[in-house]
Amino acid sequence: MPQVRIGPVPAPGDPLWALSGHEIARLVRERRITAVDVVTAHLERIRAVNPRLNAVVQLDADGALEAASAADRRLAAGDPARPLEGVPFTAKDNLETAGIVTSIGVAEREATVPDRDATAVARLKAAGAILLGKTNCPPWGGGSETENDLYGRTNNPFGSGWSVSGSSGGEASIIAAGGSALGLGTDSGGSIRDPAHFCGIAALKPSAGLIPVTGALDDEGAFGMLSDIRTQVGPMARSVADLSLAMSVLAGPDGIDAGSMPVPFRDPTLVSLPGLRVAVQPDNGMVSPTPETGATVHRAADALANLGCHVETASHPSGGHELTFDIWRSYDGELSSPELYRLLRRWDAYRSSMLRWMADWDAVISPVYPTPAHPYGQPVPRGLSYTTPYSLTGWPAAVVRCGTSPEGLPIGLQVVAAPWRDDVALRVAAALEEALGGFAWPPP
Repeated sequence: MPQVRIGPVPAPGDPLWALSGHEIARLVRERRITAVDVVTAHLERIRAVNPRLNAVVQLDADGALEAASAADRRLAAGDPARPLEGVPFTAKDNLETAGIVTSIGVAEREATVPDRDATAVARLKAAGAILLGKTNCPPWGGGSETENDLYGRTNNPFGSGWSVSGSSGGEASIIAAGGSALGLGTDSGGSIRDPAHFCGIAALKPSAGLIPVTGALDDEGAFGMLSDIRTQVGPMARSVADLSLAMSVLAGPDGIDAGSMPVPFRDPTLVSLPGLRVAVQPDNGMVSPTPETGATVHRAADALANLGCHVETASHPSGGHELTFDIWRSYDGELSSPELYRLLRRWDAYRSSMLRWMADWDAVISPVYPTPAHPYGQPVPRGLSYTTPYSLTGWPAAVVRCGTSPEGLPIGLQVVAAPWRDDVALRVAAALEEALGGFAWPPP
């Protein structure tokens, strides 16, 4: 497949756009680099790679440079550095951004400029992060490919013939290419996890209710826990450490989203790996993974066993993907009111059966998708069946790159934990990242 040329592979000491978010925050805090220099480097990187990727659909260069200059002035005046000081980030185009077009990939909104930020966007800004712009998504923010009639198709930095999946594909693409250090996506069935896997980055679909969804939009407008319990806002980055740093400022109620819970985000570094009970699901019985994907799962299981985890092969209760199909049918008005309420009872029963099963485990590792990135427009039937069950439960699910396919494509793994144990999912993901390599830059 043809390669998307994105420039040289960075090494230690190379460009500022190659630094992780936590490295940028530390260097800005120590005043060894300026926020203006960091933002300038990322803007230049976007201009270099975006013509090939078509990942960033709205770029606010002036606003980003103004925010960076303000950050540098604050630090020069002796103000304390904030947790994400100077870290450039982008946001999926279904998240409201004050003063920046939020089209959600549809022509009828191509001039829609919100007057407020989504809560997640506002919290990153308040922590010192600097918004660069918006990234591409399918129409109305949901779909299995990142393409729309307004902006076109987003390409994978590992090759223009490969899909970035959907629906947070613009985020995954620009982060993997070095144009953004941190991103915000949304996920209802795999829309953060699949693009992260296809592009080789790290990501987290958090516990339902941990991050407010205020300012996240779909074709019906704003939504919440009652109208769309599966969809969550979550961070995307090139390292698990960056996900944890972002979560430390994203989590917690905002007084607007009635579904956000007063549950604190726990520090993943305090989770002890020895003794953790880890269920390994290399094959879900619906669609078998490629040999390389299965081998990656087994290498991850061995790595965790070597770190003292109790690792066993196990499968969660079946029926989650089929239930998801029925939920999708309900969105199209195919169900009567009584049928819908019976569907919700089935959903409750499935969540309870999953909780009973999860009582024996602290974490689960599985494929994210049965293959690496598929050729554009050729999805694997039932490929989402590895991610949809955990959307129904609302459990945290992290993704981290753990392998490489014969074609040179990244292979990510999904790490799931019990509700509100996002710290466990991130700790296990960090251990796999260290043991198996984590993010690797796309080839030039």
